[in-house]
Amino acid sequence: MAKPVQELDRVIIRFAGDSGDGMQLTGGRFTSETAVLGNDLSTLPDFPAEIRAPAGSLPGVSGFQVHFADHDILTPGDAPNVLVAMNPAALKTNIRDLPKGGTLIVNSDSFTARNLEKAGYETNPLEDGSLDEFQVHSVQLTSMTLEALKDVDVTKREAERAKNMFALGLMSWLYNRPTEGTVEFIERKFASKPSIAEANRRAFQAGYAFGETTESFAVSYEVKPAKLRPGVYRNVTGNQALSLGLVAASVQSKLPLFLGAYPITPASGILEELARFKNFGVRTFQAEDEIAAVGAALGASFGGSLGVSTSSGPGVVLKGETIGLAVALELPLVILDIQRAGPSTGMPTKPEQADLLLALYGRNAESPVPVVAASTPGNCFDAALEAVRIATKYRTPVFLLSDAYLANGSEPWLIPDVASLPDLSVEFASEPNQDGKFMPYLRDERTLARPWAIPGTPGLEHRIGGLEKEAVTGNVSYDPDNHDYMVRVRARKVAGIAGDIPDLEVDDEEGARLLVLGWGGTAGPIGAAVRRVREGGRKVAAAHLHHLNPFPRNTGDVLRRYDRVLVPEMNLGQLLKVVRAEFLVDAVGYNRVRGLPFTSAELAEAIEAMA
Repeated sequence: MAKPVQELDRVIIRFAGDSGDGMQLTGGRFTSETAVLGNDLSTLPDFPAEIRAPAGSLPGVSGFQVHFADHDILTPGDAPNVLVAMNPAALKTNIRDLPKGGTLIVNSDSFTARNLEKAGYETNPLEDGSLDEFQVHSVQLTSMTLEALKDVDVTKREAERAKNMFALGLMSWLYNRPTEGTVEFIERKFASKPSIAEANRRAFQAGYAFGETTESFAVSYEVKPAKLRPGVYRNVTGNQALSLGLVAASVQSKLPLFLGAYPITPASGILEELARFKNFGVRTFQAEDEIAAVGAALGASFGGSLGVSTSSGPGVVLKGETIGLAVALELPLVILDIQRAGPSTGMPTKPEQADLLLALYGRNAESPVPVVAASTPGNCFDAALEAVRIATKYRTPVFLLSDAYLANGSEPWLIPDVASLPDLSVEFASEPNQDGKFMPYLRDERTLARPWAIPGTPGLEHRIGGLEKEAVTGNVSYDPDNHDYMVRVRARKVAGIAGDIPDLEVDDEEGARLLVLGWGGTAGPIGAAVRRVREGGRKVAAAHLHHLNPFPRNTGDVLRRYDRVLVPEMNLGQLLKVVRAEFLVDAVGYNRVRGLPFTSAELAEAIEAMA
């Protein structure tokens, strides 16, 4: 008999196991099939910084959380409804997040005396009653996988590694996920190793069949597709969206894209992604260090290309001198800072948004730089286009801030119509501009940008370098009045960008006296928290900044409209400091630096307390 199907409006699942158990692959495949089914979704991959942590150890646990629903959602969820734990260490590190009554699926085969000792268990939690408050399903994932693959030509170790596919098959049955796409994925991924492909396919199908036949699961669940805006969607991570945005900006500006990068978590994915777009004329350069990477990108800009350099906080520190050079040369340069927990190496795979002050002020002398911040994985595409627009139009380096939460998390992204993308065409200098001579610092009266001349253009020879330039001629100058003028005009150019960006939008409620102001990857948790508070009867307004230097022109007016302003940040109050200094408002911060994104529940509690 077919088992009954129970309909749910949302589910949060967390897969957890050793870093070698394939949890990222498992979660990614479940996410892909969920996206195809049409649910709204949001994911949170979580993996160790160690390349190969000891098997079975607490630091080696890798996790992947996916939140999917039949309606619009904003976060990967505060806590899982279902925890799939592949070993004792995964259980130990994640069980505190599972609410009472939550579903726990464990690989009982892994609960050996040795693995229990590695995880710090004195007794077996599957037997000592410590899990009685949960709905526990003890499943022999490893042994059943080996049984399903006993006649497949693979080693025992290779067969054991397929247990994640067994778990994926079980969860695909439990939540009525499509299976065709995963089978095709397996065959494609292991096309060169037919026996491995066969093993993974059989393990996946065995897990699905186990769900259908076992008495352990009496029902399966269904989450209907969400009602999203019509159009073509794809599941996208923040790093993928940033890469696509840069390619689109290259096409729209008609400038060849050059990426100078040095591998660093969590920015390396952009280098890897852009390397696939050689058919769009994209050139990727993996440099020997961070300094060489940004130097090559700035050199590419001087040569008439779209120069981009990616990194995270520690690498951005090393790029500082060259970014200052770009300020003096007044050439376009886009610096992507995919923020992570610090200082120094810190927690390389964990999110934080503590590089704002670094982006704003992390250079010597007066060297203002526009700063743009992405707010969601999909918004990374738009942020890339905007950063390129500002950089090329105003001839300035631009910081684009993302973070590990956005970079690795994913969501359904409505693919834009190419016809709707902005025209970013650039006009290069082609002839002398004053009395038959070329003056490299003769500025556009409206933007204050200097002309961009490609080296080798006849008659446009000019000098570049880090020494101060004479206004108009670009000659080296030590004149104090000239230096004062150049410092001020560079600052005025960046400040003037405020007239070319949208006003700060406010999600307001009539009668609201509290404004929640955010930036970066806190957009989803803040939005979800505001929904909660409003459902409880409180009136609250919310605004999210995408431009952090300069601020939108109406920012001060917006802030002064409310009695109280709350600024949640994954740092110790960096935007808060700038807002209080710039606009003289008595804003209050809500700050956590735990290497984890905010939960909507904790933000809702903070909003309630302040309201």
